[in-house]
Parts: sequence; C-alpha cells; structure tokens
Amino acid sequence: MELKVFRLRGNAKLPTRAHDGDAGMDLYYCTEKGGPDSVPVYPGETKMFPTGIKAEIPRGFMLEVKNKSSIAAKKQLLVGACVVDSGYDGEIFVNLHNVGKQTQWFKNGDKVAQGVLIPVNLCEIVEVSDPSELNKDSTRGEGALGSTGSR
Repeated sequence: MELKVFRLRGNAKLPTRAHDGDAGMDLYYCTEKGGPDSVPVYPGETKMFPTGIKAEIPRGFMLEVKNKSSIAAKKQLLVGACVVDSGYDGEIFVNLHNVGKQTQWFKNGDKVAQGVLIPVNLCEIVEVSDPSELNKDSTRGEGALGSTGSR
C-alpha cells in the first residue's frame, strides 16, 4: 500500500519510520512561510503545529496522530484528539498540549508526533426506539466509571 504525500512548502519533511516494521511514521514541525523558526509551548498551553504536508488517506483508513513516547515522557507533551479522515485533503496539523511545568520549544524540522494508518470499519447508523434493543447479549449493565472497582 502507498501513502501519497505532497509537500506544501519546500522545507517540509516527509513522514519517516525509524525502523522498517514500525507502525508509526514520524511527523515534523514545518514553519509556515514567514513564521518563527522555533516556537514555545507553555505549561498548560495547547498549540497547533503545521507539518507542511497533505496526504491521500486511502478510503477505509484513517491517519491517527499519536504521541511519540519520547516527547510525552521527556517533555510532558500530549497529542490532542487527531484523526485525519480519508476525505480530508488539507494540511495535516499536530495538536500538542503541555501538561508539564516547563516551557518546551520546537524548532523547524523537529519531530512532533507520529501518524499511524488504521483501517476503519464503516458502519450504518441505525436508531432504535427502545434501549432494550441495545446490548441484548451483555450482562455488564450500565455500570460506568469505577464500577468494577480499583483492584
């Protein structure tokens, strides 16, 4: 399978894998024309990072933007909910949130996250008129947060 990628800016880096069998492809910060070469992410702040690329996500797949373990562990930066649908044809952005206590800096060309191409089961949405029509074979019930205990 191929993932077709287009550079929107000449300084954009294509996604790369560190090892042939890796699920994730590294995504890189690409400053917009005239933008700063390095940017801070202050504690508690969320910032959108442009990658300078767009991609043709195959139908029946999504590109999920996920944390890089090193960035999450060392810089306390977490990726916000990022799903790139197959029909989207704009620039891919990475949403990073600083949950730490120190300002973190990114320079143009730094890795910011990883993308994983994931198959999607497309389903038909069917409304039911009675909640008893849902989960007919389940014995779990409506127990929610913490309902199974902490141990």
